[in-house]
Parts: sequence; structure tokens; C-alpha cells
Amino acid sequence: MDGPLGPPAMEGRARREELVVLLQDYAGEAELLGQAFAGRHGLHPTDLQALLAVMRADTAGEPLTPGALGARLGLSTGATTALVDRLERAGHVRRSRESADRRRVTLRHGETAAEVGAAFFGPLGARMDEALAGFDDADLAAAARLLSAVNTLVARYRADLAAGRPDPPPDAPP
Repeated sequence: MDGPLGPPAMEGRARREELVVLLQDYAGEAELLGQAFAGRHGLHPTDLQALLAVMRADTAGEPLTPGALGARLGLSTGATTALVDRLERAGHVRRSRESADRRRVTLRHGETAAEVGAAFFGPLGARMDEALAGFDDADLAAAARLLSAVNTLVARYRADLAAGRPDPPPDAPP
């Protein structure tokens, strides 16, 4: 008879541990890829995260302000200004004053951002398509739910740390 920690529970725990290790491996590889992109284009490693955030927000029709970008990346006002200045000099980002309040600056991605992004990440996208071709819609939906839940949990944990909220005890419910 299988008890609470019998084989089915152990299999589930082992699978969860395997997923955590795989997510950690992915995070490390993604970080190294971001560093490679930054190095190849004379950017600071944080610049890629900023550029992705600006491009996503711009594409969604909700451009970021420099302050919102800095908050998203956990940067000070001065560091955010230096970052936006670097990206603007490289032609990857442009500052825009589109609202009735001309003091409000939003960030839009420049043409070079899309060009260098497509040149660098296009081959990765093609390889990703090949890798995902072996999964059906149910597999992809499950993976999307998992990654969404993990992204939300990590973002909340980071926000809690930034706000100085104490860690919950290990046995506290989520």
C-alpha cells in the first residue's frame, strides 16, 4: 500500500524538482544569451531587458515611461536615465512626447532595435519552432500555464523582496 510519501507522491515530487532544475538551467542560458547579445551590440547586459520591455509595451500600444521602465528593472532614476541614453544613442529607443502633457515622456523602440533583434534572435526562433513541432496543443497549453504561473510567482517574490516584506515561513500556504 502506498502511503502519503509512497511512489506516486515521490514521482510527483521528483518531477517538480526536475522542472525547477530545468527552469534554473533555462534562466542561466537565457542570461548568457542576453550577455552575448549585449556584447555583440556594444550594450550593457541590462539593456536587452530594457529593450524587450520597451518593445513589448510599444507593440501592445502601452508605451512605458522611463520611470515605469526603471521600476520594472529595479533601477534608480539615474541608472534608468543612463540606460535610456545608451539605447537612444544606439538608435534602439526614442523618447516621445505624445500626450497632452508635454512633460510626459514615453519610450518607443527604434528601427534598429527590430533589425538587430531579428538578425540575432531570428535563428533562435526558427530553432524554437522546430523544437515545439513535436508537441500538441494540449502540451503547449500546459507548458504555457506552467510558465505563466512560474513567471507570476517569481515576479511577486521579487516585488516582495523589493518592498522589504518578510519571507513567509516554509510551511505557510501560498
